[in-house]
Amino acid sequence: MSEETKTCPQCESLYGYATGENSYACPECGHEWTLEELIKEDVLVVKDSNGTVLQNGDSVIVIKNLPVKGASLPIKAGTKVKNIRLTDGDHNIDCKIEGYGAMALKSEFVRKA
Repeated sequence: MSEETKTCPQCESLYGYATGENSYACPECGHEWTLEELIKEDVLVVKDSNGTVLQNGDSVIVIKNLPVKGASLPIKAGTKVKNIRLTDGDHNIDCKIEGYGAMALKSEFVRKA
């Protein structure tokens, strides 16, 4: 067995220990996991301007006026956007904004509602 410790994916305890080849257990919450399970999950972590973790379906508020190519008016600060979808990339939020349609936003310009 390895002397290496792993962070528990459930409670984030730093004391996960090896229970076999590529399997681990947490002494604090009792959760058991394998490295293969962690790779399968491949969780996308997107944070807003305040560092709050966002999830699919969340509502966010735009924190500054955002210019939109092809539109005469920007998206105003304070605009609430409902039911976001997280994506991988530079513009990591897909959403629909009333009056503008489908948009891609950067998470650094929104905060969780």
